[in-house]
Amino acid sequence: MSFVVAAPEALAAAAADLSDLGWVLSAVNAAAATSTTSLTVAAADEVSAAVAAVFGSYAQAYQRLSAQAAGFHSQVVRALTTAAGTYTAAEATNVLDLVNAQTRALLGRPLIGNGANGGAGTGADGEPGGILIGNGGAGGSGALGGRGGNGGAAGLLGTGGAGGTGGAGLPDNPGGVGGNGGAGWLFGNGGAGGAGGTGVVDGGSGGMGGAGGLFGNGGAGGVGGASRTAPGGAGGAGGSAGTIGSGANGGNGGAGGAGINNGKGGAGGNGGNANASGGQAGNGGNGGAGGTGIFNGGIGGDGGAGGNTGTIGSPATAGNGGDGGDGTKGASGGNGGRGGNAFNGGSAGHGGNGGAGGNGVANTDQLDGGAGGAGGAGGNGAAHGDGGNGGAGGNGAGGGVGGAGGSGGNAGTNGNGGNGGSGGQGSAAPAAHNPTPLPPSTQTPAQGGTPGANAGAPNGIDGGDGGPGDKGGTAQPGGAGGGAGSGSIIHNSNGGNGGRGGDGGPTDGNVAAAGGAGGGGGDGHFGGNGGKAGAGGTGGSGGGSGGDGGQGGPGGFTGGSGGAGGTGGDGGTGGGVGGNGGGGGAGGGDNTGAGGGKGGNGGNGGFGGGAGGNGGQGGDAYQNGDFGGTGGSGGNGGTGVSGSTGGAGGAGGAGGAGGTVSGNGGNGGTGGTGASGGTGAVGGFGGNGGNGGSSSQISVGGEGGNGGTGGQGGGGGAGGAGGTGGAATHGLGGAGGAGGGGGTGGTGGTGGHGGNGGSAAPGAAGGTVGSGGVGGTGGNGGTGGAAGAGGAGGVGGTGTGLTGLSGATGSTGTKGSTGTGGSPGT
Repeated sequence: MSFVVAAPEALAAAAADLSDLGWVLSAVNAAAATSTTSLTVAAADEVSAAVAAVFGSYAQAYQRLSAQAAGFHSQVVRALTTAAGTYTAAEATNVLDLVNAQTRALLGRPLIGNGANGGAGTGADGEPGGILIGNGGAGGSGALGGRGGNGGAAGLLGTGGAGGTGGAGLPDNPGGVGGNGGAGWLFGNGGAGGAGGTGVVDGGSGGMGGAGGLFGNGGAGGVGGASRTAPGGAGGAGGSAGTIGSGANGGNGGAGGAGINNGKGGAGGNGGNANASGGQAGNGGNGGAGGTGIFNGGIGGDGGAGGNTGTIGSPATAGNGGDGGDGTKGASGGNGGRGGNAFNGGSAGHGGNGGAGGNGVANTDQLDGGAGGAGGAGGNGAAHGDGGNGGAGGNGAGGGVGGAGGSGGNAGTNGNGGNGGSGGQGSAAPAAHNPTPLPPSTQTPAQGGTPGANAGAPNGIDGGDGGPGDKGGTAQPGGAGGGAGSGSIIHNSNGGNGGRGGDGGPTDGNVAAAGGAGGGGGDGHFGGNGGKAGAGGTGGSGGGSGGDGGQGGPGGFTGGSGGAGGTGGDGGTGGGVGGNGGGGGAGGGDNTGAGGGKGGNGGNGGFGGGAGGNGGQGGDAYQNGDFGGTGGSGGNGGTGVSGSTGGAGGAGGAGGAGGTVSGNGGNGGTGGTGASGGTGAVGGFGGNGGNGGSSSQISVGGEGGNGGTGGQGGGGGAGGAGGTGGAATHGLGGAGGAGGGGGTGGTGGTGGHGGNGGSAAPGAAGGTVGSGGVGGTGGNGGTGGAAGAGGAGGVGGTGTGLTGLSGATGSTGTKGSTGTGGSPGT
């Protein structure tokens, strides 16, 4: 028997030398080809030409043989090179197997190489990767209802193995949990978590993502398993990143599993945290959608929380919270996840948005709309983390209640509060459809529109806006607007705006629906301004009253202005007497350095003679020359139909109080104009003007509203009384407002009385003694059949200082002109 001893290194060297030799020969042959294959003929005779052709043919034959030799040479070189590699690989394989066998027996893992995968359907864990180099093996999928295997850990260089999928659940058992991803070691990343198994009872939870190595990223969490009737499985949490290095990312949380039939969606997994040196944190997973259900829908799953950034190193961005899943068929939406926190000057994560509530389904036991999920809170950090928006409420059906809008998420440090979700719309009750007479029964009553959700709580730069109220169902009031969030407690931040009230629903017989009230404005902080209040909703057709405007938010205590009050909603039209407009909300007070907010205007009366709403009171001012807010104007009375009474104008709002040192009180609001009456009816009365706010200097009361125009032959409305001027500390009392003009009608209306002047306060030591305010001017009489009497002038303010003077009495209003066919005026 003979043996061949091969030295791979010698074979490789010989192959290299032969390759170089072949290259040199090829270069020399190519250089000689031009001068030998095409010889120049020595003379022009036939012999010279024949000699040149013979020698040229020799050279051409040589080049052909050289090309064949070069091809053979290349084959020899390739054979030697392949042989050297084969011998080298064989020796390495034999040595690696011997070494791996020893390390596997001693440590349970190879030295170099990938770990083996777990078997399918066994739930076996994946084998760890090689100690030096190697990826972890993937976990095996689970048996029926069994857990998936965990992924194997990586070596110093390599990625952790993925977790195995959980097995599908049996009829009475949940789906199996997904296996966790394998961890990284040095530079490796964590493996992804396995998906949860589908279950009849419960869906299996997704596996957690593997943690990253010292310099690696965390693995993503597994997706939760779906469920037929019960909640879907929760998504697995993302793996955390390594602890040192340039900053690796935490893994994303897995999405929650969906419910299939009435099942609640699973919660999304939390995002993984970044490493200490400031990497990007993972995002929270989104919650799964609720199940569709035959009768009832499933609730949407909650979104997972975003991961946190590292504590040292470069600033980074925290993970965002996952969005809540949507509810279905009347079920609630899931809540948004919280945004991650940032450290070392990084940006905080934003809160996830709440899921939308599902709509109600008529002719089932699920009539009401589902509530929207709440928005997740924003994370804390140097840069703002905003709160998530609340989800919208679902609409009711068949007399069902509209779902409530989700609340806006609270802001993190420097962040903005999330907006509240819109409330769902209520529905009219279904009509009876019994084919034969049956005993008396009750229908499900129609429901009002759902109030809008309140915005997020303080901590943000600006407060979030409140959600709008939704429209009411038939004969039902509109929902109230949501309250706005306040601004940050540590910044000159503004309050959010209040939500608008929902409109009243349409009439049902003689039942009219009122509009919803507007939401209040948010508080300002430090020098921030108070938020503007929401407007009231419009009254429903058939004479519904308009909703009241909301209250304006107060300004911050270092100089913010108060927010304006919301405008009252207009009254509804048709169906007899129109609805009353809602009163405007009072303007927000201010603390130092700026004015109080303007009172909201009263809403207009509806067509058919509805009275206008009263104007809101202006916000008070407090110190150092501040001005009280102006009172809101009263709403105009509605136009009367034939034979009815014209609506009275609304009262003007009171002005805000002035500052304690030298500020002016706010002017009272203007009273609303009385509406025109129908034929033969008496005109409505104009509203009273608002009172001027207390102040340190002159403040004028609001003007009275004009009386409504009477119908043919009716009496004119009386003008409203002027507002009372504000009280002064060291200045003049405010002047009384002018009385409103009388309405046009058959009989002359009586003009309104002028407002009383404000009282002057006693003068301080060394100060200027105050004087009483000047009385307001009386209103004009209305036009009537016979001339009406003008209104009496307002009473002047009484001086209460050491030498204060009483204000002059206001002038008498002008006499009304003669109307057609009217009775004598009174």
